Amino acid sequence: MKQTFDSPTANRSTRLLPSAIHAICDTPLVELSRITANIEGRILAKMEYLNPGFSKKDRIARQIIEDAEKSGELQKGQTVVELTSGNTGTGLAIVCGIKGYPFVAVMSKGNSIERARMMAALGAEVVLVDQLPGSVPGQVSGGDLELVELETRRIVSERDAYRADQFNLDGNFRAHYLRTGPEIIRQTGGKFDAFCDFVGTGGTFAGCAAAFKQNNPAVLCYVVEPQDAAVLSGEDNPDPNHRIQGGGYSIRELPLLKKENIDGYVRINDETAIHFARRLAKEEGIFAGFSSGANLGAAMQLLEDECKGETIVIILCDSGLKYLSTDLWEPV
Repeated sequence: MKQTFDSPTANRSTRLLPSAIHAICDTPLVELSRITANIEGRILAKMEYLNPGFSKKDRIARQIIEDAEKSGELQKGQTVVELTSGNTGTGLAIVCGIKGYPFVAVMSKGNSIERARMMAALGAEVVLVDQLPGSVPGQVSGGDLELVELETRRIVSERDAYRADQFNLDGNFRAHYLRTGPEIIRQTGGKFDAFCDFVGTGGTFAGCAAAFKQNNPAVLCYVVEPQDAAVLSGEDNPDPNHRIQGGGYSIRELPLLKKENIDGYVRINDETAIHFARRLAKEEGIFAGFSSGANLGAAMQLLEDECKGETIVIILCDSGLKYLSTDLWEPV
């Protein structure tokens, strides 16, 4: 069923806001003109790390909780629980803290410790789950995520909690279909040719792609995956131990992804993601994380091939501050 886009009457920067929840969304779109100076085409970057929790996941946290309140599935004072690599948990900690819901974040020990500390600082109860034997710290596999899922289910049952299930709830899709995608359309006047995004739950890609194709079916939408864990594009023997945190879990079926809106796939290795995250910082003054580097690397690859001379939109998913304990940044 066709839905109506949100149309805020004013940008958040021109309004007095009643809470940090209302500061979620309306992030800037910036042209990466220095990085693309010597190639044909343009890259426009949506600066999602400027949300209150420093990531795009603030959007889905707000949408999922507000949808649950509206439907009556979430009761006053009820505990909210969700598995997270850290970003969705941070968004939920903000939203639940302001609205008065206790929140439990369940996260693999393979994720960066900055995320756990940030969630705890925001009032979340953080439960850290051991990785599988042989898993590498900083490299969360699908198997590691399965252990987190089992612990999440146990806590939900034990506490009669509401599960803010980001992999399955429509609020994840709706956050980007109703807001992120339409914001980009307004900011560009609809004048862009392609979009690419690194996939975790698939919600950002799915929501944005649906909005873009509804507005202009000619916009090409590409899924970005880790080079050796690209199961969505047909990798038969994935290596789950990549370094791009927040996605690439080798999950073959993501409920939120609609294959009819996928025009292609781009595979990016760890080194490329790190290289472009560092270039973003040094050349564009944008301090973002692994997946943002993957998205930029994918867009650069597309500009060298099938999208040469065109305009590509990417998402800068989260802040580089969340990875100071990792090898994303060179030691001083």
